[in-house]
Amino acid sequence: MEIIIDIENETPLFAQLIGQIKEAVLKGKIKPGDPLPSIRQLANDLNLNSKTVAKAYRLLERDSVIKARGYRGTFVHPDAVANSTVDLNKWVEERLNETVTAFRKSGVTDSEIRIAFANIMNKKNF
Repeated sequence: MEIIIDIENETPLFAQLIGQIKEAVLKGKIKPGDPLPSIRQLANDLNLNSKTVAKAYRLLERDSVIKARGYRGTFVHPDAVANSTVDLNKWVEERLNETVTAFRKSGVTDSEIRIAFANIMNKKNF
């Protein structure tokens, strides 16, 4: 699997990494159970900050594309192929777009929407 990060691209580096790992899974270049490089190793190979790679790995693990096994390493999740087609960011964007559209149709201003969104995001009950 070859990963190429384009620092000139508008897409955040961690998102480029996520996209390329998901693409490699979907194309069969990496298969369930295959090991992935450590965060430190991949960061060194790609000349990235290890926090960038760690963020990508955290999100891939959240989406069940990879599975961390502690000191044994990180591996492609058994359900990675099915889970690589899911894009939570796109799903969230679609839901927010529907909600904002409904608010605007009801006469709520963008400023009111932003204030309400900030208030909800700042609540600590999650």
